[in-house]
Parts: sequence; structure tokens; C-alpha cells
Amino acid sequence: MWPTGSVRNRGIAVVALLLLPLQLVPQDNILEREIRLPGNSIRVSKALSEVSKLTGYLFTYDTRIISPDRIFELPSYDMPLSELLDSVSGNPDVRVSVIGKHIILYRETALPPDAWQEYDNPQAEIFISGRVTDAETAEPLPYATVGISHRGRGTVTNFNGDFILRLNNLFLDDTLSVSYLGYVNRLIPVRSLPGNILTISMERDYIPIPEIIIRAQDPHLIIRKILSSVASNYGTTPALLTGFYREGVYRRKEPQIYSEAVVQIYKSPYARSLQNDQIKVLRSRKIENLEVKDTLAVRLKAGLSATLTLDVMKNLFDFLDPASFDSYEYHLTDIVTIDDQSAFVISFRQREDITEPLMEGDIYINVDNYALVLADFEINPLYIDQTATSYISRLPRAYSMRPEYVRYRARYRNVNGRYFLSHVRGDLGFLARSRKRIFNSRFNIFFELAVTDHRTTDVARFDHDELAPAYSVFSNTITGYDAGFWKGFDFLKPEEDLVEALQRLEIRLGEFAGQDSPQ
Repeated sequence: MWPTGSVRNRGIAVVALLLLPLQLVPQDNILEREIRLPGNSIRVSKALSEVSKLTGYLFTYDTRIISPDRIFELPSYDMPLSELLDSVSGNPDVRVSVIGKHIILYRETALPPDAWQEYDNPQAEIFISGRVTDAETAEPLPYATVGISHRGRGTVTNFNGDFILRLNNLFLDDTLSVSYLGYVNRLIPVRSLPGNILTISMERDYIPIPEIIIRAQDPHLIIRKILSSVASNYGTTPALLTGFYREGVYRRKEPQIYSEAVVQIYKSPYARSLQNDQIKVLRSRKIENLEVKDTLAVRLKAGLSATLTLDVMKNLFDFLDPASFDSYEYHLTDIVTIDDQSAFVISFRQREDITEPLMEGDIYINVDNYALVLADFEINPLYIDQTATSYISRLPRAYSMRPEYVRYRARYRNVNGRYFLSHVRGDLGFLARSRKRIFNSRFNIFFELAVTDHRTTDVARFDHDELAPAYSVFSNTITGYDAGFWKGFDFLKPEEDLVEALQRLEIRLGEFAGQDSPQ
């Protein structure tokens, strides 16, 4: 059942109850700069911190090969930074690359010898992984975009900032791009990544824009330019997307149901087309943690279709529809950096005289081409109780349930001048009450799609018998859990708490439980 009312696409999920090869910056300047640190001995982490203060360069390294707590002796004279870094690493195999204002310390021979022999084979697989963090606070950055930009290969970080990407040797001389809203893009040579698990620090990018410039912009006009630029920004030809889909239902922070799949999406043209999008499942698996005594089992319905609906540039939401402008207040609140380009930030919320539950949030629009690159929005918490009948179905008589939050996110990636859907996520929270129990139960539900690859040639619609049951309870269509499931496919690295929970259930995420990389 879908929400009713005059506002379109308000309810999404139903709960059933660059091609430029990287040019390394010449290293003879900063690495030859002579530095002296105070004292006779120093901890590695302290030494790198002091060097950063003296030079303005930030370090990226794998803590498995460079121990932050190791103490080493300092010479009593000025020495080139390159020599100091040799002392920091204490390992002759560690290599140094300088890219922009970042110094990368990595072990070029991190892979086993037999794996390096496979580099003669262009199709030999390599895995790159790491964690993306804020350079100042060291806090993880969830949903950062990580990939080979000009090839359209990529993924996103999980809530812990972790990522993994499966490539082949054809990508060895490429550059990994890491982007995050409001931060300067990071570029890292792929060749420095296999076998290393780097912590990639991101610097905030502050754009000094006078307030008068923001005030002079008309949000309604910007949104109209978004709509008039759909064909040029998102394309008039179909595309075939490959992605990783996952969904989960948590009860009191413990997973009840967790399902995941590799999917392909036929993405119909964004302009001059009446075709609908299609989705098919290539592989899928699930776990269920439901006990016989559980009288309330919450399942996510239509999660697959929700990921298609959340393509806000394909399925126009009311806050982007000029016909609904009178229902919302719009404010141009900022200009930020996203994907190394400037973007307007337009915040929207329903007018005070509107009392039905509408969306509120922020949209990010490229300043130059008016492409919408990110939409972050939720149902207005003031009126969310009114949506209960829209999101809940088949509730047992002994229970009542109300929504606590409903949040959505849609992100787009620019690949050679055309924008493709990159990441979609929905988070829903519900509070269940039972007449027979004193305590309430909280359910947290999410669904997520990360597009890992795409192509625009030889694209054809799927046959009817290939289509996924997009409007059904996805977990009901899966029979079991295969620990060796993801061979040959990209996927999102599971969060630490999910891995721990599944280990308690004696179910292993085959690629990650207790491991740093897939086997």
C-alpha cells in the first residue's frame, strides 16, 4: 500500500508487517626538505603529526605495515624528509608517493609473490580496500564515493567509512578517486593499493562565498534549470547498471533479517522516453534470525522497487515539481564542493500552513551545468505519525506501530560528462507496542543500492521472465545463505556491528568475517 494524497512519491518503502592518468607530483621538493624533530626518540604517530605541522602534508598509510605506536631513534641533525620516512617505516619495502598535499606510504610487495606473477594476466583480479576519514577528526566518512571515475567503476563506503573494490590488472595504471561532500577529492594511484588497507584522510574544502551572492540566487529558478537540463546531464539513451543491493531489519539493534543481491538495472532514458526501468537479480542470499516465540516479524516490502523510485531525476518528487512550489519554502543555504566542483545547496521544507506530511531536506546542484548530484531528504518529523497507515500493513491485533523516522538519499556520479545513479539508501524506524508486554520494541530498517559498474552500448530490455519481483517482500524470494557467494562480483563491505552480529549467529560473511580481504 502506498501513501495517498496529492503529493507524488512521498512514500517509497512499505513495511509488511576524468580520463587523465595520474601524474605523480615530483618528489624532489618536499622529500628533500630537511627536517629536525625534537628529542632523542619519538613515537611514529607523533613523528608523522609533527611533520604534517611543519610541512602541511597529510599522511596516508597502512597501520599493518607502519605501526603508529612504534618508537624509533631520532638523529641530532637536520635530515631530508625521505630519510626520516625511512626511519618511520623501518621497512625497506615501503614506498613513498607524493600527490598534491598528501604523502602515501605503501608496501609495493604487499601481495604474495604468486599474485604478482598473475599481473601478466590482464584479467587477474586485485582487491583494493581501505577506510575514508576526516583529516582533522579521524572520524569515518560514510557513503563516500570511491572508484575509477572515467570508467564508471566504483562503490561507496559503509557507515564505518570502509570500502572494498574488485578490479583487474587493466586498472593498475589508473587512478582511484575518492570524493565526499564538502571535501577535496583524493586521487591515489591504483598500483599503490593492492594488499594495503589504507586510511584515506580527506581535507575539508571551504568556499568563501559572500552571503549576498547566495541571496541573489533564486532557488525556484535553479530547480527549473535542473529540469530543463535533464536530457543534457542524464542522457537520452538507455544504460545497463550493475549494482549491489542489500536490506536489513533490526530489532533492538540485533538483525532479524538480512538480505543482499547482485542486480542489473535497465535504466531507461531520462528524457523523451515512456519506458519504465527494469531490474533483475543475478545472485541473492539472506539470513533470518527469527525465533518461534517471535510474534512480530517485520519485513521490508518493495525494497527493490524503492531503489528505482528513489531516482529522483527519473521519478520527479513533489519538491522538484514546479506545480508543488506553493507547498514548500526553499532557501539557498550554501555553496559547497562535491566531486571537486561547486554545488548550490537548496534546503526545503513544507510551509507552516501545510499540515499534511511532506518531505524536507537538501538538494545539491552543480553550479555550472545544473545537474542534481545529491538529494538528502526525509518525511517531516512533525507529521510523520500521519503516515503510519501508509507504511504498515498486516499488523497483528495485539500490536500498534508508529513510524519514528523515514529518511532517503540519492546520489549521482559524473562519468565522462553524463550523470548516472550511483547510490540510493532508505532508513526507516518504527516503534512497536504490545498490549501484553510492558516494553516496546524498536525496529530499524534499511535498504541500499550501490551501482558498481555501467555500460551504455548493446543495452537491451530484459525478458519478462528475467524480471525481479520488485514489489514483493524480497527476503521471501531467497532460500538461504551462501558464504562463498560474491565470487566475481563487487559488494559493499559490511559494517563491523553487522559482522559481529552474524558471527554471534554462527553465520559468516564469507568475504569478511575475520578477514581483511576476500579469499
